[in-house]
Amino acid sequence: MFGYMLRRIISGLLVLVATSVAVFALFFYGPSNPALAYCPETRCTPARLAQITDSLGLDRPVVEQYGEYMKGIVAGNDFEAGAIVIPCDAPCLGVSFKLRVDVADYLLARFPATLSLAVGGAVIFLSLGVTLGILAARRRGTTGDKLIVGSSLIINAVPYYLVALLAYLYLISKWGIFPETAYHSPFTDGPIAWASGLLLPWIVIGITSSTQYARFSRGSMIESMNEDYVRTARAKGLTDRRVTMKHALRSAVVPVVTIFGLEFAYLLAGTIFTERIFDIQGIGKTALDAIGTKDLPIIAATVLIAAAFVVTANIVVDIIYSLLDPRVRLS
Repeated sequence: MFGYMLRRIISGLLVLVATSVAVFALFFYGPSNPALAYCPETRCTPARLAQITDSLGLDRPVVEQYGEYMKGIVAGNDFEAGAIVIPCDAPCLGVSFKLRVDVADYLLARFPATLSLAVGGAVIFLSLGVTLGILAARRRGTTGDKLIVGSSLIINAVPYYLVALLAYLYLISKWGIFPETAYHSPFTDGPIAWASGLLLPWIVIGITSSTQYARFSRGSMIESMNEDYVRTARAKGLTDRRVTMKHALRSAVVPVVTIFGLEFAYLLAGTIFTERIFDIQGIGKTALDAIGTKDLPIIAATVLIAAAFVVTANIVVDIIYSLLDPRVRLS
């Protein structure tokens, strides 16, 4: 187990290094000049642009610039913006072109909102989706099964951003059924304010995402309930509920763990549509705003953070595999 985890961690770090190279090349050596972000259009003379380019080190060799970028992540760095020196402690993901702030600290301050959205939505869609999948599998071929499968297909066919937008326009703006969405800290503002400000986004994420879990759980449960060990358990006289929950579900939930781990990582990387539509200041909305202002350090940092979440989720999912399914062994 230890050797497997070590290999996976090393391979994950290599993936992150490769991602950092790609991000650095695409964003900092793309069509736009990063120095222009520091140079006001009305006063951007060639001499001023050359001075900014020199202060940012953009005239140095590419390998040297990338080395400084990686050094910042490991040991921190200082950035010069004209006469201003902006300290950036490790892990330094750069300094915002527009805001002149440490990108890592800026994103960290917005991460609790994204984390709250991800956790609340995940609790709803995982519990709702798996429950509906189990019910559909136990009543395979009945009207209830067809209703669950048909409803999940219909909901899944509607674009998520449309569902979120309609929910905001009608349930908040027009009818006032839900309070205005906002992130409140559960520690300073209290859990009630925290939950009420995110309740509708949780419900929207939960309902729309639960459809795929319902279908996956249904298919896995049907396959598991046809296995020999399940028939043996029934032959021993165990109740149908005990056979379903103790024997069939443990095997059926394994493929569900895969999609849940990756989807939760994507949610942590930023629920862009949810945060934009409901005006929640999380990582997703921050990245979207940075795209509009061409703030390359923030965009690059969110890409690296998303890659780190996905790599970590893959490692965790593989380990959980062996705990849920005895047939899987890590070596």
